[in-house]
Amino acid sequence: MEKSVLEHLTGSTGSCTFRADEPMAARTTFRIGGCAALFCLPETPEAFIALLDACRQEGVRHMIIGRGSNLLFSDRGFDGAVISTAAMDRITLDGTNVRAQCGAALSRLSAVTAEAGLAGLEFAHGIPGSVGGAVYMNAGAYGGEMSGVVESARILLGGRIEEVSAEKLRFAYRYSALQDNGGIVLSADLRLKNGNREESLALIRDLDARRREKQPLDRGSAGSFFKRPKAGYAGALIEEAGLKGACVGGAQVSPKHAGFIVNNGNATCEDVLRLRDLVVRTVREKSGVDLEMEVRLAGDL
Repeated sequence: MEKSVLEHLTGSTGSCTFRADEPMAARTTFRIGGCAALFCLPETPEAFIALLDACRQEGVRHMIIGRGSNLLFSDRGFDGAVISTAAMDRITLDGTNVRAQCGAALSRLSAVTAEAGLAGLEFAHGIPGSVGGAVYMNAGAYGGEMSGVVESARILLGGRIEEVSAEKLRFAYRYSALQDNGGIVLSADLRLKNGNREESLALIRDLDARRREKQPLDRGSAGSFFKRPKAGYAGALIEEAGLKGACVGGAQVSPKHAGFIVNNGNATCEDVLRLRDLVVRTVREKSGVDLEMEVRLAGDL
């Protein structure tokens, strides 16, 4: 990125932190990725929108991320601006109604609502993502999904801010209409139920214990690497294909849960992609099932 353009962007908006040549390995849960020419952390929706406008006016390539989960970033980095929503994380409660900004961590949102005696978001406590990404992909776990609690979302679409109902978001398994129309979540309005604080906190503790027992939380990963196929489960199919524990470079099919590809400390994006190809090819040969990535590729590939 040219220095003059970078200087213009960094002077285009207040309430925003900028870092040049930021390693994306430090900004993603996979702990993989080269440097972004400019990493931007707007603190308000107004600063976020102003930054997007400045990128468009200057012709600067840009991409938007949340807290870096469900993301595999290129070893080559990104010669443009990476805009993170993580600092836009305000949560407000009004009875059983909750408004959460796009950057709010799901784990924090789940804890805050449970502490307030509201039930319905316990499932989300262990999902390492943000509200915006969770709405975008209808995140879910342990029988719960965002579609069960989202009432509406405030989105940026075509330069305009719109309020979109849950019905118009057309939620399905790991899908929302935002994946087709390019809408960007600014905040979400959720409708929860009056519950029991102690029961909700106990459920969160139970689900967290189950995750620790079954998932490789001690390694860098992007969560479940493959979408659930129509027949069976990705982890079971990978294990049946004899690939549990398989390695390519520093990337490994987790010995704890074959549905995860983990970073053993020095994995590259290329390692992960080569291991992905091995898994997809072998599972297809063994079971006839085509696995599809759930993790999103990002950066200059």
